[in-house]
Amino acid sequence: MRLGMDGLFLRGQEGYEEARADRVFNRRRPDRFPDAVLVAADAAGVAAGVKLARSRGWQVAVRAGGHSWAAWSLRDGGLLIDLQNLTTMAYEEESGIAVAGPAVRGGAELAPFLASRGRSFPGGHCPTVGIGGFLLQGGQGWNSRSVGWACESVAAVDVVTANGSLITADPHQNSDLYWAARGAGPGFPGIVTAFHLRTYAAYPFLWHDTWTFRLDDGETLLDWMHDLLPTLDRRVEPVIAATRVPYVPLDPGVEHPGGTVLLLHTTVMTSSADEAAALLSVFDDGPLAGRRLGHVRGETSLAEEGVAQEGQNPTGHRYAVDCAWTDAPAAALAPPLLRLWRELDTTHSFSIWYGWAPSRPLPDMAFSVEGNVYIATYAIYEDPADDEHYRDWVHSRTAALPGAGVYLGDTDFTRRQDRFLSDANVDRLARIRAKWDPDGLFASYLTADVAALNRPARAPGATAAADVAGDANRPGRTPGPADVAEGSTRPGRTPGAAAGVGRDVDVDVAEGSTRPARAQGAAAGVAEEPNRLG
Repeated sequence: MRLGMDGLFLRGQEGYEEARADRVFNRRRPDRFPDAVLVAADAAGVAAGVKLARSRGWQVAVRAGGHSWAAWSLRDGGLLIDLQNLTTMAYEEESGIAVAGPAVRGGAELAPFLASRGRSFPGGHCPTVGIGGFLLQGGQGWNSRSVGWACESVAAVDVVTANGSLITADPHQNSDLYWAARGAGPGFPGIVTAFHLRTYAAYPFLWHDTWTFRLDDGETLLDWMHDLLPTLDRRVEPVIAATRVPYVPLDPGVEHPGGTVLLLHTTVMTSSADEAAALLSVFDDGPLAGRRLGHVRGETSLAEEGVAQEGQNPTGHRYAVDCAWTDAPAAALAPPLLRLWRELDTTHSFSIWYGWAPSRPLPDMAFSVEGNVYIATYAIYEDPADDEHYRDWVHSRTAALPGAGVYLGDTDFTRRQDRFLSDANVDRLARIRAKWDPDGLFASYLTADVAALNRPARAPGATAAADVAGDANRPGRTPGPADVAEGSTRPGRTPGAAAGVGRDVDVDVAEGSTRPARAQGAAAGVAEEPNRLG
């Protein structure tokens, strides 16, 4: 039975399985099955899907780009609305506003569309991530240290509400929804069908600066970068990446030492080549300059960086991912972080230190947790038998870091929870959800423990139990306990805390890591093989 709606696939029907899972980037796809999947043709189709769900008592989950590491869009029961057809783009020259659908891929589609018009937007570093989830969860993008979180450049959103109405939210109308659309991620009480984006004049020059060091030099490198970070121009984006890929910059006559090495990969957007070279020259006299394995500096492009990003995040692989913000000094961060880096054990697995160093208060929006440094780790592998092992490892090792919260894009709350919104913003979001979606039609955060949503598993800076477990969580050991039961979208379940903010279900419009392998994006001579970085 098709219920008379194009693009609707009921469970058991031909085409259902492809509609359910084919667009989930992470090959570690959970065995969760909605009652139906609607591949909406346009915003009107989304509204019709919402009305259908309400009439049948289905809860609604949403998928924009499919890059959520935890596959938040896949739920047991309910209706999954897939936005893959909402990819229109338009640009108004007079206002500088671009309008783009949630399934538009930021690097692969939006960036070249704007570049052809001399404009730019702080889109995600991984080019295939859809902008829907990227923007709803905050958006850590290109040049964000300078222009801010990408969601700060959202001027308005078009939204389908819980009653099936299509409205616009901006600072002057439906402003509470506009507030929530900038950082609530999967807790947003509606479906965004279009983003209105403030764009910027494109910088004519993008340069990269990439140094290769031995892992044994990690402590010195971290000390130096923690000292240097507060002094850097905001356009300079420094990342340290622990990686095992063999194709990294090496000086003539230098052989790869094998195993994990460290890349210090920095990008900068400027108005001239001379300015780029001057801003990057600060890295020339570091304490490890004489110990480098390789160094490449020069002009690059978003397209080249994107190719390297895609290579580091290979399709057809399984991912276990976690992250942490930290304000800890290098001396406190180095021991648990270097331990994690030494334990990377597959070709594609990597971990990054991203220097963020906030320099101003955040504007009034849902997004509200950040820190001096961002740490994210991506265990990448192929064998399903390793799922529990790598999930246990990445979450226990991340919990051992002196963390101060997480970024939604690199989380899996079915395994480890932490703070991602301020307490005041959690309460405010709960009130907004109660107003716009009082019946809980839209699924929210997928979490193992509803009562613990937005709570750190331990006090920031404390030593986690996982950290004193010694080698029990080292790669190659016996996997840990099986995963906890994950959320359902079937109506009638007990709502979560905070008036629906903490329901045990989720909307996958908060998709995609915006920072996967950013540091390995050393294009322009760094990634030389067809299968670069992946």
